[in-house]
Amino acid sequence: MDEPLPVTGPLRILIADDSDSDRLILQTMVRRQGHEVRGVSDGVEAVREFRNFHPQIVLLDVMMPRMDGMEAAQIIKGLAGELLVPIIFLTSLSDADALARCLEAGGDDFLSKPFNRIIIEAKINAFNRMRLMHRTLSHQRDLIHAHNHQLLGEQQVAKRVFDNVAHTGCLDASNIRFHASPMSIFNGDILFACPRPSGGMHILIGDFTGHGLPAAIGAMPVAEIFYGMTSKGFGCGDVLREINQKLKRILPTGMFCCAAFIEADFHLHCLRVWNGGLPDGYLIRRNGERVVLASNHLPLGVLSPERFAASVEHFRAEPGDTLLVATDGILEAENAEGEMFGEDRLLARLDEVGDSLTAFDAVMRGVQGFTGAQVIQDDLTVVTLEMVDEEELADLPNRIPQSALQGPAQWSCVYEISNQTLSHFNPLPLLLHICMEVPGLRRRSGEVYTLLSELYTNALEHGILELPSSWKNSPKGFGHYYAERERRLADIDGHYIRFTMDHKTTRRGGELRIRCKDSGSGFDFAGLVSVLESGEPQARYAGRGLILLQQLSRSLTFKEQGNHIELVYHWDFTEASTQD
Repeated sequence: MDEPLPVTGPLRILIADDSDSDRLILQTMVRRQGHEVRGVSDGVEAVREFRNFHPQIVLLDVMMPRMDGMEAAQIIKGLAGELLVPIIFLTSLSDADALARCLEAGGDDFLSKPFNRIIIEAKINAFNRMRLMHRTLSHQRDLIHAHNHQLLGEQQVAKRVFDNVAHTGCLDASNIRFHASPMSIFNGDILFACPRPSGGMHILIGDFTGHGLPAAIGAMPVAEIFYGMTSKGFGCGDVLREINQKLKRILPTGMFCCAAFIEADFHLHCLRVWNGGLPDGYLIRRNGERVVLASNHLPLGVLSPERFAASVEHFRAEPGDTLLVATDGILEAENAEGEMFGEDRLLARLDEVGDSLTAFDAVMRGVQGFTGAQVIQDDLTVVTLEMVDEEELADLPNRIPQSALQGPAQWSCVYEISNQTLSHFNPLPLLLHICMEVPGLRRRSGEVYTLLSELYTNALEHGILELPSSWKNSPKGFGHYYAERERRLADIDGHYIRFTMDHKTTRRGGELRIRCKDSGSGFDFAGLVSVLESGEPQARYAGRGLILLQQLSRSLTFKEQGNHIELVYHWDFTEASTQD
């Protein structure tokens, strides 16, 4: 039952009393106070007149024929719904139990007979003020509800857009398991995964300060940077620096993002990890050994670009090893007694990991069993990444979104980097971008990036730095390899790497010719060529091995002292279209 908002003028008052004299006296008193009055003689008429008259206050005798006042009051309250219609009982009763039953039936007050004009006027005015206050509050509540409904609708739309951006990667990969439990529609936690053009993947797990929409302000630009740069071939250091700079610029003081960034290379059995402010992560090896991935950096968005450090830790990880990283919602999950799950319980659950229980299941069962039905007070996100053979994830690079722009079909370019630029700049995304300007090559981004990456890595690490790849065959040697790499990069003046690339169209597709020359001393490649030609699988020249380059390219040629390699890569329209 709705009532229009304006409230000026006389009130509509219904009087129900089976005594004609009492009803007439009361009607006269109320009418002289300026109100519109209707009188009835029993409860049945009172209910019927309430439907027709829509009174704002009801004066109701307790004892009436056909239907007494208490029964009528219950029906009237039901008809009024959420609208407050005060009911004042008219009675000569003095028994406390009887008066209590009147209130339980829906009455709000009493008027004792015989009637007093001053008391009647005071009670009508008081209940009118109460009625107006209730109506105002109800109206404000309805406005708030409408605004909240609109806001939730807008957030749902925004979340759908965000999810379309944030979940375009490979979180559904067979070797990833994750759980995310947001406190609200938007989650202060973020979890992204994206395949790299040359294979492997990037994973970013983060926790913005706060909850809900304010905490999700930075999530959209982070997702755009993460997916955009990863798909273009940028390494974890470049992606981290760009995200940190963006968050430092757009977030208000006091807001930041604790995060862990993982770069997984399934061919080299390598993990590169950056942890800035998240709880310790764990690399759980097949033999049960655990390696702690501690936080060695401040969160993203705290430091200026000049002070930000994107250095990563390198770990050798074999197929069957599992990486586990979680936000602090895991450690801070509370049970009914207010106890936190904590690090000790987490480690105890990880001790249970074995052939029949994965790290993900052990942690989730532990947290769920600990908290029970208790509502989790923080966003909770946990992800595990199992190291697998590269062949199991061969389709991941094909998920990288492709540009819709058209580009040149025939071109040539020379690109050279030298001296200290070699120590801090990765030219591969730029070189890949040049190649991707050819429409037919866009669906070949993984293969093209692999060619460029292998040529550049071999030229830098083995041609110039002269690092033996055999060091990476053990966990200890793996760490030594990258430590020595950093040391030798500090003294690299006088060296260069030069790429010369030519592309031309053919009748069926196109031909990309890549020449990579470095300033290193080279190597004796005569024996390697004969082994490559024999097709022996053990033939390797560092990194992924020239056998992979040979498989991807039409031809592979060594020149000068072995520090100059030329390959020819062919693609055709038929194969490109079948991959779309």
